[in-house]
Parts: sequence; structure tokens; C-alpha cells
Amino acid sequence: MLIDSHHHLWKYSTEEYGWINDQMEPLRADFLLPELREIAAHSQVDGFVSVQARQNLQETEDLLAMARTEPLISGVVGWVPLADSNISQVLDRLSDQSMLKGVRHVVQDEPDDRFILGPDFNRGVSELKGRGLVYDVLIFARQLPASIEFVDQHPDLTMVLDHIAKPTITDAAFDKQWETDFRELAKRENISCKFSGVVTEIREDSWSMDQIRRYWDVALQAFTPDRLMFGSDWPVCLLKTEHRQWVNAVRELAGELSQTEQSKLFSANAIRDYNLNVESI
Repeated sequence: MLIDSHHHLWKYSTEEYGWINDQMEPLRADFLLPELREIAAHSQVDGFVSVQARQNLQETEDLLAMARTEPLISGVVGWVPLADSNISQVLDRLSDQSMLKGVRHVVQDEPDDRFILGPDFNRGVSELKGRGLVYDVLIFARQLPASIEFVDQHPDLTMVLDHIAKPTITDAAFDKQWETDFRELAKRENISCKFSGVVTEIREDSWSMDQIRRYWDVALQAFTPDRLMFGSDWPVCLLKTEHRQWVNAVRELAGELSQTEQSKLFSANAIRDYNLNVESI
């Protein structure tokens, strides 16, 4: 079984997706259910976790509506206004949406690298556990120190780190500060990690298995096969790789693992952490 734990869907417009800049021309298109079904067939994906790409409730509701009609979508990680005073009411309104598995905030784009420690934001995050929701941590590597403090404030909340915390990947040097902070974060047992979004952090125009293998080795050692999961970050990955090419790359990296460990990486860990309903898969 193959679960892609991280992908996006959108109907493109310049107004709604201002973060897609001139260097991201391949993303200036619609990526909706027909395109999702195409890559599922091509890459033999059994289920997807659809993750927010805009910070508004309408997108969350749109993703949930698609999930109710599309068997390929196993769960949704949406956005909610975690720092707002009415967050309890917002979450209560969404409580009957069984496909909502978690929430995410685009912390990487916040100008304050310690935004994630804000008291209002953390009050909102503390509402998630009682509702069975996961928190997805989206950060750059420089935000890891603050994120470690953040995770320590919520030791009983299941969290998932997106894109191995986005290290700076170059041919010239290995991101040693990322490794130090990343390994420290991994000591917290309540957080898992997605091996996703790696190739788009490579500064060179092309990428090689040798480049990503160094980061794979650290991620695997730090989180172990018990807390590491596959994700594609499609369609953002198209800036550097096709979906199937990325699937094959991670399968090659994981070739050293036992069948049980590979099963955890490619499906079981995502099913566990996001409480996915696999009976329909």
C-alpha cells in the first residue's frame, strides 16, 4: 500500500496563490481531482492526505467537500485561525467533518521566527488534542529551535513535521545546523516527520540521489522507520521532479529497510498518525 501523506489541490488564480512567483511557472495551473487521479494511477498511490495551501477557511471546506466525494483522499489537513479568540467555535463547527485529520499554519512565512511560541497561537493549538486532530509543523530549518520549545509545550499532541524542516541543500555544503536541531527535535516522541519537499530545497537547478541521500540518512536515523512517512508535496514537487520519479527515488532510498519498515514508511505511519480510514482503500 502507498499513502502519499502530503499533496495539494488548487484552482489557480494569481489573487489566491500569490506565493506562486515568477520562478514557479509550472504551478500556475489547476491541480484538482482529475489530475490527482492521473498521478494516482501513474504512481500506484492508494490514498492521499490533502494539505492546505491557502490560509483561509474556505479552502479547508473545499478540501473537505472534495474528500467526501473522492475515495483517493483519505484525510485533510486544513487551516483554521488558531490565534483567534473564537477558535473553539470554529473547531466545534468542523467537529462533524470526519475527514478533517489535522490543521496547519504556514509558520515558515511568518516574519518572526518565534511566532510559533505566541500565547494566542498556542491556546488554539491546545484545542486540537481533545478533538483528535494532528498539528502539522511547517517551518524552515532556522525555525527549529523555537519549534522544539513549541513541541515541548504540547507533549501529548500528535504532530507531524513537514518536509524535514526544509534544510538548505547545496552541493557545496551540508546543512550541519539543521542536522543538530533536527536530531534534537526528533527526541520528542509525539512528533513524526514527512520525507517530502526535499528536492525543492536544493539550490542547484538539478538534483541527484547523492544530494538527498545525506538528508535521508539523518532523517531515518533521527526519527527511525517508526516515525518517518512518505510524502510527495505534489504539485510543488513539479518544480524539480515528477511525482513518480520522487516515489521511485524514495523507494530506492528505502531499499535498505525491511518489508515491515517500508510498510511503516509508505503507509502505516500516516494511517496511524492521521487516523486514516483505510477500509475504503
